[in-house]
Amino acid sequence: MELQAFLDKKVAEYNRPAFIADDPISIPHAFTRRQDIEIAGFFAAIFAWGNRRTIIQKSRQLMELMDLAPYQFVTQHAESDLRRLLGFKHRTFNDTDLLYFVSFLRHHYGRHESLEEAFLLRRADEWTAEDALSDFYHYFFSLDDVPPRTRKHIATPARRSGCKRINMFLRWMVRRDDNGVDFGIWRKIPVSRLVCPVDLHVARVANRFGLLDKAGSDWSSALQLTKQLLNFDRNDPVKYDFALFGLGVMEKF
Repeated sequence: MELQAFLDKKVAEYNRPAFIADDPISIPHAFTRRQDIEIAGFFAAIFAWGNRRTIIQKSRQLMELMDLAPYQFVTQHAESDLRRLLGFKHRTFNDTDLLYFVSFLRHHYGRHESLEEAFLLRRADEWTAEDALSDFYHYFFSLDDVPPRTRKHIATPARRSGCKRINMFLRWMVRRDDNGVDFGIWRKIPVSRLVCPVDLHVARVANRFGLLDKAGSDWSSALQLTKQLLNFDRNDPVKYDFALFGLGVMEKF
């Protein structure tokens, strides 16, 4: 109970509006339209490795290239509009990857109102993060002429990846409370079945607390950590991402 009380205190410390400005979640918070939030959040999550200031800067740059209207750009662009995306780069993500991402999003939104449907390819009452992320990977790369290099930018549990960035995106879209950080605009996916995002910082902190028996950040680590966090809150285990991330990244615990 001591550990839970400590982590609950840290959740309350970081799960508040002051957290937003210096985090990639600030990118979707610049929008109010559901689809704009989804697209901005998706790109910000995909870019979320490395320095947070750079992640935010590159995400904002992309939104500006899309005229600060990502849904309109994705669904209504002409071929000539895509030229402005040429030369975009963030770490190993380049314009080849970006053009395919835009192509997929146009394909998806041509058939569905929300990106949530891309993570609901099976019955909602049987939803698991492992199935959803594996299915999303195959769906995302189901278009013709997928650039082989682009596959590395979408993680899948089938390759034992911890899928930190996609799990973080799901947390943003699915978790809901009155604190104003996560959006909670997706209502078909159960909050209780989300998997905690795990990177090396979170894994290090979790390992110190005995929530993980190894320091890795693969899929088995993500499942083990989430199982432990369910003992603290069966309805909302991933709220502890705020505590573990804050301790690991902000406090260098």
